[in-house]
Amino acid sequence: MSQKAIIFGASGQDAFYLNEVLQKNHFETILVSRSKGHWVQADVSDYTSVSQLIKQHQPKYVFHLAATSSTAHKYVFENHKSISTGSLNILEACYQHAPQTKVFLSGSAVQFENSGKPINEQTPFKANSPYAISRIQSTYAARYYRSLGLRVYIGFFFHHDSPLRKSSHINQQIVQTALQAAEKQKAQLTLRNIKAEKEFNFAGDFMHAVYMMVQQEKHFELVIGSGKKYNLEYWCKLCFELLDLDYSNYIDYDLEKSDCSEVIYSDPTKLFSIGYQPKYSIEALAKEMLFYTFEKK
Repeated sequence: MSQKAIIFGASGQDAFYLNEVLQKNHFETILVSRSKGHWVQADVSDYTSVSQLIKQHQPKYVFHLAATSSTAHKYVFENHKSISTGSLNILEACYQHAPQTKVFLSGSAVQFENSGKPINEQTPFKANSPYAISRIQSTYAARYYRSLGLRVYIGFFFHHDSPLRKSSHINQQIVQTALQAAEKQKAQLTLRNIKAEKEFNFAGDFMHAVYMMVQQEKHFELVIGSGKKYNLEYWCKLCFELLDLDYSNYIDYDLEKSDCSEVIYSDPTKLFSIGYQPKYSIEALAKEMLFYTFEKK
């Protein structure tokens, strides 16, 4: 009889790759999203729904990946519902009905104070956006329930992408602009800061890290990243050159206003200590996003 795992946030890229990992490890997965699709339709911010699912399935793992991935103020209540309330609902439901369940909550690089230096688990939090506030609150809720005996894990995700990344994200916008240019379509994109530096990781790699993490009994909070940073200009060059194009013909930016003041990257020393190593380089990620799209047309 297979073991069960519940994934909240089934419509996102992370859930897709985590589901693959779990199924390869012989888990029966219960996928949950408030949007319509081939999964259980339920809202993680509704305690009754969350509680019923956890009580019914008695899963070995629950993964909370549901979120509106925007730091904009207009999403202040949406972030609170999906991240803060969602986390609390999962934790309380497990505490009441399935205390043996291991819970994984996704965290974020943006909930930390960022001085341009590598961010690790000891870096202080900074509530500089509604999104960061929700992530920080979720982390403290996890620590409280951990004190009650629940095994609660948090992976602080740094930038990661895949062919399934939504079009609102800049890396995907650059990929799509390159593809449009390759097909002789009208293609133009304006970037604010082409010198901004961040990590370029593959979501599939990160979900392997998540699965490795929940096997641990020592590390309950880990930064999940590669520690390798590149500026956005390199990503532009890479994506367009793979299609034999010059990005400067399609990407607009003001170089005088573009500097390296925006830098965010991880120190994944603890993550690497449990045996994780990313398989995808930035070059492999670009190929995956570009040519996967071609194949799906």
